[in-house]
Amino acid sequence: MAIASITEFFQEIARDLHTSLYVAIGGSIEEGTLDWSSKSVELVSTGIKILILLAISGFLYWLAIYVLKKSKNRIRLNERRAKIARSILRYIWVVTSIIAIMSQLNFEPDTIKATAKASTWAGIYYVLWTSSGQIIHKVLQHYGLNASIEQLLKNILSVLLLVLGLASVMAQFGFDIVSLVAGLGIAGLAVGFAAQSTLANFIAGITILLEQSFQVGDWVNINDNEGRVVVIALRTTHVLTRDNITVIIPNSNVASSVVTNLTSKNFIRFDLRMRIAFEDDIDTARKEILQVLADSDVVLNRPETSATVAEIGEYGVFFIVRFWVKPAAVARMPKIKEGLRENIKHAFDAANISTPYPHMRLLMPKDVDYPIPTKPFATTTQLVEGKTKLTKGDS
Repeated sequence: MAIASITEFFQEIARDLHTSLYVAIGGSIEEGTLDWSSKSVELVSTGIKILILLAISGFLYWLAIYVLKKSKNRIRLNERRAKIARSILRYIWVVTSIIAIMSQLNFEPDTIKATAKASTWAGIYYVLWTSSGQIIHKVLQHYGLNASIEQLLKNILSVLLLVLGLASVMAQFGFDIVSLVAGLGIAGLAVGFAAQSTLANFIAGITILLEQSFQVGDWVNINDNEGRVVVIALRTTHVLTRDNITVIIPNSNVASSVVTNLTSKNFIRFDLRMRIAFEDDIDTARKEILQVLADSDVVLNRPETSATVAEIGEYGVFFIVRFWVKPAAVARMPKIKEGLRENIKHAFDAANISTPYPHMRLLMPKDVDYPIPTKPFATTTQLVEGKTKLTKGDS
C-alpha cells in the first residue's frame, strides 16, 4: 500500500508538470486532450518569427552604426558625441527586440504599449544623464566655479534624473507615483529631524562651495587653525597645518566662524619688529634693514618694503619692518621671518649697531667709603588690648 501511494503521488506531480508546460507554451486546460504536435508547430513558428524580427532589427542596427562611422568626419562628430550616438542606437535596438519578442508571445497590447512608453522615457532620461556632465562642466567653466561644485552638481543631478526616470517608468505600468512621493517626503522629513547636525553641515558645505570664500589649496585660518585647505567635502573641511597635521572642521563651524584667507590675493604683507639702542643712528639702521630685505629672494621689490620707527620705548627704538611676499611663501612664513631677523642682526653687528636689552644701571657717588654704614633702629613692644604691637623706636 505504501509503495502504491508513493508511486501515485509522483505520477500526479508529473501530470501537473506536463499540464503546466502545455499551458506555458500557449495551450488551454479546457481542451480534452493535450495537442502537443500542434502546439509544437505553433511554438516553432513563433520562434522563427522572433528570429526573423531579431535579424531585421540587428541588420538595421548594424546599418545605422556603419552609416554613423562613415559620416562621422563629414558631420564633424567628435568621439564623445559619437559614443553617445552609438549608445542611443544600441538602446533602440535592444528595446525594439524586446517589443518584437513580446508581440510574438501573446502579451497584452496594453503591456506592450506600456513597455514601449517606459522604454522611451528611460531613453530620454539616459540621454539627459549622459549629456548633463558636459553641460555642467561648460556652465561652471564659464562662471569660474571650481571642481568641487561640478562634482556636487553632477551627483545631485544624477540622483534627480534617476528618481524622475524611475517614477516615469513606474507610472507607465500603473503605479501611484503621488502616494510614493508623499511617502518618501515623510520619510525624508523624519530622517532630517534625526540628523539635524549632519544636514546642517551638508547645507553649510554647499554654501561654502557656492560662495568660494576659499578653495582647495588656499592657506586659511579657521578658529585658530592655520593651514592649507586640502579637502572641501559636503560635511567637513580638512586643513593641513605646518606640522603636517590634518585638522577636520565641521562645515557648520566653518560657516559660523571668521575665516582668514591669506592667499586670496596676488601678494601678502607681513611685518616684524626690530630694536636698536638710543645712541645708534636711525637712518643707518633703516639702511641696513632695507638692504637685508632687498637681498632676500622671497621678499618682493614691488610693492616697496619699509622700515619705520614704531615706538620709542624704555629699552630702545623699535622699528616695524613691512615686506610683501607671494602666496606660495605663506606656508614658510615662520622660517622666513626667523631668517630675516638673523640676517638683520648680522647686519647690525657689522655696522656697530647694538641691540639693547632690559637692564638696570646704578650710579653711586665717588667720595663715599664702602661699605656704606647703616644706622640700626630699636624696637619696643607694647601690649594693647591683649595683642602685641611692634613699634619703631629711636636707637
